[in-house]
Amino acid sequence: MNESLLTLKPADVWRYFSEILSVPRPSKHEEKIVAYLETFARNHKLEFKRDAVGNVLICKNASPGYEDRQTVVLQSHIDMVCEKNSDKEHDFFNDPIESFIENGWVKAKGTTLGADDGIGVAAQLAILSDKSVSHGPIECLFTVDEETGLTGAFGLEPDFLKGKILLNLDSEDEGELFIGCAGGKDTVAKMPFSWEKSPDNFDPLVIEVSGLKGGHSGDDIHKGLGNANKILTRILWMLSHETGARLFDISGGNLRNAIAREAQAKVFIDKSLIDKSLQIAEELANKISAELAVTEPNLRIRISIGTEHPGWVVALSDQKKLLNSLYVCPHGVIAYSQTIPGFVETSTNLASVRMHKDHWEITTSQRSSVESAKEDVANMVAACFALAGADIKQSNGYPGWAPNPSSAIRELTVKSYVKLFGSQPLVKAIHAGLECGLIGDKYPGMDMISYGPTIKGAHSPDERLEIVSVQKFWDLTLEILKEIPKK
Repeated sequence: MNESLLTLKPADVWRYFSEILSVPRPSKHEEKIVAYLETFARNHKLEFKRDAVGNVLICKNASPGYEDRQTVVLQSHIDMVCEKNSDKEHDFFNDPIESFIENGWVKAKGTTLGADDGIGVAAQLAILSDKSVSHGPIECLFTVDEETGLTGAFGLEPDFLKGKILLNLDSEDEGELFIGCAGGKDTVAKMPFSWEKSPDNFDPLVIEVSGLKGGHSGDDIHKGLGNANKILTRILWMLSHETGARLFDISGGNLRNAIAREAQAKVFIDKSLIDKSLQIAEELANKISAELAVTEPNLRIRISIGTEHPGWVVALSDQKKLLNSLYVCPHGVIAYSQTIPGFVETSTNLASVRMHKDHWEITTSQRSSVESAKEDVANMVAACFALAGADIKQSNGYPGWAPNPSSAIRELTVKSYVKLFGSQPLVKAIHAGLECGLIGDKYPGMDMISYGPTIKGAHSPDERLEIVSVQKFWDLTLEILKEIPKK
């Protein structure tokens, strides 16, 4: 199904990536990819082990002449974000990812591609299987559930690794080397509501928001992208105030670490106000589309007469609590760094709204490279829903990764990049969360750097992997391994 990838270079990396695309690996359900890795290790007669949470470590001895080099840990996560377009039929638990090549990029047909972080996994496998690569002792760490809870990094045991140098292969901009990342935390609000009989002489109206780019709630949060939950709320709030719209269904967004791409709601409108409601909604939709014309040219807001008459609506007081809370809930960049120009320090993402039988569940995520600021914005979000009587639960969060100004692996990686490509890479911190923060917490003194090929649209069906950048990513990795210093 992914045969076209086998024509690309470096051949082994693309071959393994093609194989990985055929192995289902949703977050928290990595059994099949774990089995694949263990079979790979057995077939190549490599030592391997698995820990209690499911992380896999495959070890390879030094190549001849490199036995005295320091041990290097190469690390990627094996799970993937499972997002698809609403019109795409795909079972992420059983179906392979369908890839294709277009204009120098590898893409997937209507789903996430899983290059985040399947391409890192593929590079590790290519190194483990290639006897011509020059390197010292290698430990390849494959972690589980990075995308939805960092479970693998949280559960990593302090004695699982021996190496003191770590190459994290999970960044998404070729030419950029990352030496720090934000910490993160989730805030989830459970808001109860009750039902009441729908008013007489009311007809249903359906509002659908689609066509947004979505994207990573860390990497893409500063790009001015639309959030489907915020757009839908804006329209519902206006209809509620102007024409007395009554809510009976709402849903939007999906994953905590993805900017919401789609949302929809169904409301009842007094029959005499249907035309007015359509006019108000369409005028507001046009204004929103104009506001986002540059960043979201494919935004579609569809307002139509519905056919469903369930006979019940959400109690008006509860409807007001929900819409007011969603309207006031912050989304996007909260603060930029005062020391690194243009670097996002703190942000929050209104990720999803889910309607259950007697409550709504609103999931949000907060990020910051400053621990106190992370707690502050998480509390800010919690407060806006607590005012509406919601039950709030917050995750313990994960730590950021503070840059090490005396990092030897950073110096070596920069030197290797300049040698290979004749230009200086950008050395920076990233607003997204990386497992490096947790690994560094478990292994104090671990010297770490993160880099990778260029991936755009991660966490959305627009995810794509730049072909030419994979070769540079591969060449850089081999050069780093060759130049690792002696013990």
